[in-house]
Order: sequence, then structure tokens, then C-alpha cells
Amino acid sequence: MSALHDTVAAASPPKRPAYGRPDWAQDGKDWPNRETSRFVRTGEIRWHVQIMGQGPVLLLLHGTGAATHSWRDLMPILAKNITVIAPDLPGHGFSDQPRTPGMTLPGMASGVTALLAQLGYTPAIAAGHSAGAAILAKMCLQGGISPNALISLNGALLPLPFHGVAAPFMGPLAKLLASNKLVPMLFAWQAADGKVIDRLLTGTGSVIDADGKKFYARLARRSFHAGAALTMMANWDLAPLQAALPKLTVKTLLIAGTNDKSIPHTDADKLRRLIPGAQVAKMPGLGHLAHEEQPAETARLILEFCA
Repeated sequence: MSALHDTVAAASPPKRPAYGRPDWAQDGKDWPNRETSRFVRTGEIRWHVQIMGQGPVLLLLHGTGAATHSWRDLMPILAKNITVIAPDLPGHGFSDQPRTPGMTLPGMASGVTALLAQLGYTPAIAAGHSAGAAILAKMCLQGGISPNALISLNGALLPLPFHGVAAPFMGPLAKLLASNKLVPMLFAWQAADGKVIDRLLTGTGSVIDADGKKFYARLARRSFHAGAALTMMANWDLAPLQAALPKLTVKTLLIAGTNDKSIPHTDADKLRRLIPGAQVAKMPGLGHLAHEEQPAETARLILEFCA
């Protein structure tokens, strides 16, 4: 009987997609650091924000397709020394998605600036992963924040990683996909098969724990979250940011995993030549989600740079 039960369990279909937006009561019931979560409204957006710790304020911004779960192990380490603020970006996780202007790079920078004003916090430190680093750099250039230090974690600050002849077509392709409401639903349906998430994570060059995979898979099965990531990519333009980087005056650290398959670690060397006084720290053997693979080492790099 036990053998029969095991055979049936092995043949069971994967978890079904949960179309629509992530639900806090259901999808967030065991969310990492849930006790630090709160919901804050600014204009048309109801934000999900996590705040933890005491002392100087550090603003954490995740990358495209992620949410606050990405900081599940890093936040508690940093919070031993500082106050950490980590929102879900617009349309991601449990935050509302604004109209299209709010999903552009300047729009997101303005949105997070408004959130900070509503919360009453002034960051002394700003750290962002991937696209989150681009948003923070834009906020600095727009005057939305004036931190003492800016940390880029495998930052997507250049009009890459789509190299070569394919690059000019990626923006239009993303716009086409984002304009079709069936595409996010199709992705959510495919993501119900855990192998899809495994392939996506393999593409980052990182090996993360089972909890990390679980939360990425949970969000991917929600078509609202997948659609927001597509909309963000469709409206993303990094060329103006790249041109403005030489005007960035904040003390900057560029952390890069040498096994990052999403954004080449050599981008950090290019950025060092663009950003005045920028420093580079490489994390050998780690991928795009290096801060999830080695949160303690990531925290050490951040805190030592800001000491």
C-alpha cells in the first residue's frame, strides 16, 4: 500500500497556477520576516514594506521579478547594526502596480522617493540588486535621496545583458509580450511546473536554498507578478542612466559575483570607469543572486564599506 501511495504521489500533477495578484493571507502566510511587514499607501500604490532594526537607515531595493523574500537572510544580519527598509517594487510581490509611467525607471525612482517621504525616513545608505541598483542610482541623480554610500549588488546599470545584434529588438519584444494579457497567464501556467523555476534560477548562475526557490515559484505562479516584471522590462531604458553616471557623486561600491550568468561581472569594471571614485568587490564563484547565496559575506562587504 505504501509503495502504491508513493507511486501515486510521484505521478501527481504540479501545483496549479494561482492567476491574479499575490494574496497576503494566502501567499504571505509564511513570508520571510513577516512580522516586520506593513502596508503603506502613496497615491495610486499600496506598498508592501518591511522595516527592521535600529540606527542609520539603509534602503534595500530588489531586482526585476523578485520581492522582499530576496532579503530573507540578509536583512536580519544588517538589522543588528542599522535600520533596514525594504519595499516590494511596484507590481512586484504584494505592492500595487501603477499606470505605465510608474513602471519606467524615472517613474519607479519617483515612486520609491514618495514612499520614503510617507514613511518619514532618510536613507544614509542605499543598496540595490540588479534593476534595484539602477533605481537607486536614478534616485540619487534626481535628488530623491542623498545617501552617504550606494551599493550595487550585481547591478543592472548598463544597457545590457542583451549583447550584439539582438539588443535593439529586446525592448520591442518585451513591449509586445507585456501588451498581451494572456502572456503572464501562460507564464504562470508554465511556472506551476517547478522545473521552469529551476531553469530560470540556473540561468542566474546561483544556487539558492529550498526556501528561496519556494518563494520565487510562488510569485511566478501569480500572473499579476509575472505581468509586472514584463511591463517593467518593456518600459526600461538604461541608456540615459549610463550617460548620467559620471555625474553620480555618492561613494559607490560595485559588488559582483564572478559566476553571474545574467549580468557579466565585467560590467562592474566598466562601471568603475564611469562612476567617479567607485570601488569594485568581486564574490568568487557566486551568481546573480550572490546576496542570497552568501548573505553574511554580503553584509560584511556592505557594513565595512559604510563603516
